[in-house]
Amino acid sequence: MSRSNPVWSFISHNKYWLVIIIGLLITGVVDENSFMKRMKLDMQIRELKEQIDVYNAQYAKDQAKLKDIRMNPSSITKIARERYFMKADDEDIFVLSDDLPSPANETAK
Repeated sequence: MSRSNPVWSFISHNKYWLVIIIGLLITGVVDENSFMKRMKLDMQIRELKEQIDVYNAQYAKDQAKLKDIRMNPSSITKIARERYFMKADDEDIFVLSDDLPSPANETAK
């Protein structure tokens, strides 16, 4: 039978190697815990750790601002004037804008 079918002959002589290769392919590519999925998850973990570092830096900066606001009452008025355009009764506010109309907008009108 081995002379009539060369494929069957190859399989019967190399069955252990074929099982090992197929097993590695299944665990490396197809399986739920494959190496490819592990690499993708490791990259995702790395990105998330970078985001955590960014958010921790932002948190520290916000904590410093909050401490400054609690300790220094003049910083509250500074924030109110800069962000919310609040003013005292005897003041006038002038809002200056850097936005200039582009020449394309003027010709379209």
